[in-house]
Amino acid sequence: MNMKRDHPSPRALVGAMRDLSAIEPPASLLPAVLRLTDLADTFLPLETSVGTVFVAWNSRGISAVRRQEDAAMFARDFTSQYQRRVIESDARTASALRPALEATIRGERKAPLPFDLHTLTDFEQAVLRKALDIPRGQVRPYGWIAREIGHPRAMRAVGSALKHNPIPLLIPCHRVVLSDGHLGQYAMGGTNIKRALLTVEGAEPDVLETLAEQHIQFFGSDTTDVFCFPTCRHARRVAPQHRVTFSSVREAENRGYRPCKVCRPA
Repeated sequence: MNMKRDHPSPRALVGAMRDLSAIEPPASLLPAVLRLTDLADTFLPLETSVGTVFVAWNSRGISAVRRQEDAAMFARDFTSQYQRRVIESDARTASALRPALEATIRGERKAPLPFDLHTLTDFEQAVLRKALDIPRGQVRPYGWIAREIGHPRAMRAVGSALKHNPIPLLIPCHRVVLSDGHLGQYAMGGTNIKRALLTVEGAEPDVLETLAEQHIQFFGSDTTDVFCFPTCRHARRVAPQHRVTFSSVREAENRGYRPCKVCRPA
């Protein structure tokens, strides 16, 4: 019994493939495919108080923030570090995301943005997420983060994790200072950039440096017998005539003061 063959001949298939190869795909197709398959991140430029930064993200969340001279340099450095491409966002997506980024930087957004930290260790992730708990306009020392995440002796490791923070500014590692109170370095441009960011936030970096020089690490109130970090909102409410200073937790506790339950200095 003869059956009619419904399949095209090999020669017809070859001809059809040649016809398809002659069709030029739209320019937007490759970027869209790369984004959908997580083979490329998307980025946009963002104007901040310390200049232009470039923010990249993917399906997991924001993956990188960098200060760069231009988009081409950012894309090149991103690909070199992460071994994947990064493609500039279209205007519509960029305009939709910018308000959330700007609100986060201004401290007006309560819920944190999603971050892509999956390539970091659990310890590094814990350090960066704890930095998110530091309020705008306040600072905490490395030792505070180490203690808060359950590794009180890991101050050096905390410093290393903050130094390699892939998402500075949005994860505010600029609010973490040295254990003696000095500002220390900053991965996104050094101490001057850190000082500028803290100034905009109202943390008074010059005052912090002066306190560090005087070995003053805590403020106490002689009316409440509570001691705080100097930038704590409770410390700032203490009138000068009722303010006492301490160089260590031990000194404060030996004088009968108890730690603040909000900033948790001890």
